[in-house]
Amino acid sequence: MSSKKKIILGVTGSIAAYKAADLIRRLQEKDFEVSVIMTKEAEAFITPLTLTSLSGNNVYRDMFDDRVSASGAGEAWVMDHIRLAQEADLLLIAPATANIIGKIACGLADDLLTCTAMATAAPILIVPAMNEEMYKSKIVQSNCQKLKEAGIHFIQPVKGKLACGTTGIGHIADVDDIVKSVVKLVR
Repeated sequence: MSSKKKIILGVTGSIAAYKAADLIRRLQEKDFEVSVIMTKEAEAFITPLTLTSLSGNNVYRDMFDDRVSASGAGEAWVMDHIRLAQEADLLLIAPATANIIGKIACGLADDLLTCTAMATAAPILIVPAMNEEMYKSKIVQSNCQKLKEAGIHFIQPVKGKLACGTTGIGHIADVDDIVKSVVKLVR
């Protein structure tokens, strides 16, 4: 059993998903164990193999899979969302899309990442990354405010070049700032 603090990193379908690779390395340098939950949309931007190779752990993608574990009464289905939620010292969602923010704000739990977010007692840190107009929309801002009021932590996006070719607020925060926030919340 590892004595390292465990970060569950949720990666969603944003072009900024490639930053997850650097984030894993940087968190490991700070002596954290990292396990990754990817949404199906994230797989369009970065592969599970990349994140498995870097983290040294399985990447979790499906709500229902074929894994089972031994229990006292025989074989039992591993409920990954409950196990990961309980193991987490922090749930870090980076990058976080408007979609995942909205789903969590509304209490929707329809995939592994949102179910884990609903089931964890660990702190949650959300790092948005999206188009500036999406980020500034009243609906997204309302969802962010609702989550902040529920005790969820945020690192605001910064001004930078966005996937749509424009420059604006919505670029994922710097990896250094994310790691500093994780250390502050966990230690």
